[in-house]
Amino acid sequence: MKPKIIVKNLTKKFGDRIVLRNISFEVMEREIFVLMGGSGSGKSTTIKHIIGLLKPTSGQIIIDGVDITKLSDRELIEFRKRMGYLFQEGALFDSLKVWENVGFYFLENTDMPREEIYKLAQKKLAMVGLKGVEELYPSQLSGGMRKRVSLARAISTNPEIVLYDEPTSGLDPVTSAMIDKLIMDLRESIGVTSIVVTHDLDSAFTIADRIAMIHKGVIYAIGTPEEIRNNPDPVVQQFINRRAEGPITEELFKEMQMEASA
Repeated sequence: MKPKIIVKNLTKKFGDRIVLRNISFEVMEREIFVLMGGSGSGKSTTIKHIIGLLKPTSGQIIIDGVDITKLSDRELIEFRKRMGYLFQEGALFDSLKVWENVGFYFLENTDMPREEIYKLAQKKLAMVGLKGVEELYPSQLSGGMRKRVSLARAISTNPEIVLYDEPTSGLDPVTSAMIDKLIMDLRESIGVTSIVVTHDLDSAFTIADRIAMIHKGVIYAIGTPEEIRNNPDPVVQQFINRRAEGPITEELFKEMQMEASA
């Protein structure tokens, strides 16, 4: 199986602050690849590079043989049609009905009749287990339902790749399990390649074909869930075992001391 996405020597700086440090990994076709790590580790920054929302300081993002870091803005907009993006907070438009949120791309960028867009939205909502909510507004939905509406919008253009930014954040365990199942079902039903950013350990080990553990912009380990569980790196072990003591805590303590003395 060939790689769908290749991230090669990716580095990102914001001023003097290095957020990503020469990271590299590959994602295979139809794979569910999880980027796991704590808050501020660089997970979301990584997928924002993959969809072209950020430009790297150095390195390459190669998708189906195309280095998207070399594309013009117009070329990148066209290329993004092949990808769907689930924002961490959903990013729904409160003033639009559910069906208008799902069909937003087509309403704004095509001459497709509204009736056809409505039918398309119904179909995508059904794929994520929602029916009869088309005429509601986001404020009338639960958090889990809003997340599923966002997912329906992300797959509205039949993307080859879907990027998920903390898809289970803020959700109860049952709803989180439903979202996990949807991610796995969508791989089977439409054959998408998925990259999931999460710090939810239960979710990560449930859905992943492979996991990359990232900490402070560095990838410490890549492997199957079982390989990650057995990885001897102390940073990996502290994180996956939810330990209060270890190298992650020591680094945080040192940073706090430096800030206090500055």
